[in-house]
Amino acid sequence: MSAALETTGLGKRYRSAWALRDCTLALPTGRVAALVGPNGAGKTTLLHLAVGLARPDAGTVRVLGQSPANNSALLARMGFVAQDNPLYRDYTVAEMLTLGSRLNRRFDTALARDRLRRLDIPLGRRTGRLSGGQRAQVGLVVALAKRPDLLLLDEPLASLDPLARREFLQTLMGAVAEDGTTVLLSSHLVGDLERVCDYLIVLHNARVQVAGAVDTLLAEHVTLVGPRRDPAAVAGVADVVQANHTEKQTTLLVRTKGPIHDPVWTVGEVTLEDLVLAYLANSAAGTLPGPARLDQGASA
Repeated sequence: MSAALETTGLGKRYRSAWALRDCTLALPTGRVAALVGPNGAGKTTLLHLAVGLARPDAGTVRVLGQSPANNSALLARMGFVAQDNPLYRDYTVAEMLTLGSRLNRRFDTALARDRLRRLDIPLGRRTGRLSGGQRAQVGLVVALAKRPDLLLLDEPLASLDPLARREFLQTLMGAVAEDGTTVLLSSHLVGDLERVCDYLIVLHNARVQVAGAVDTLLAEHVTLVGPRRDPAAVAGVADVVQANHTEKQTTLLVRTKGPIHDPVWTVGEVTLEDLVLAYLANSAAGTLPGPARLDQGASA
């Protein structure tokens, strides 16, 4: 299986601070990946490096098997919606489509018009007069009209209400189902991501903390509730990601290395939100073992 995005020891420094450091990962093609992490973790930096808006200070980045630096042919195969969803506010929606068609040889105007019609977004309205949800949809449709092999989205849901978020994600998933586009979606809204993403990348302190297929990661993690005791003594536990103790009870979120047979523990499933929040709350939690490879659920 090939990688849509692959980085090795990737780093970007702004003055004396590393915005991204020692980032090694491989995002398989055909995935819809969630990119999560606290503010300042390096999410936007990673996306900018992937589309060639920034140059690495360390390591390498390859997109669809190529370097993105000064690579116009590669850019034609990528879609990118920046965090501020930049649209020319004095342009009508139809003029944005015309601009897109003139800048991108693969631009599918008929596809864009059809999607906007289904969304009931008027082509003659200036983008500055659209609602926030409508502007986000126009930005997404323009990016999708390029028929990209890889679509990168930087916090497109942040300012949208729940209904607008749902409509945005429905448009996105419809396009993925039609075209098989690989998607890397940066967002803090893990509950929304859980419904649409099948791959997870967690950035913390400018480094990759977790990367892998969502199904694999959820299968490897469980919650344990039992009498208060040292979690290191629990057979079948590889790592304790999060531990909470009361006077008589211990609650753990753990990565397993086998079944938990000890009957004193009640074993429960975890959600994607449980998993992400547990790792983000514990910056010292060990990165999942092994190098970033397409056939593994872990990243170095």
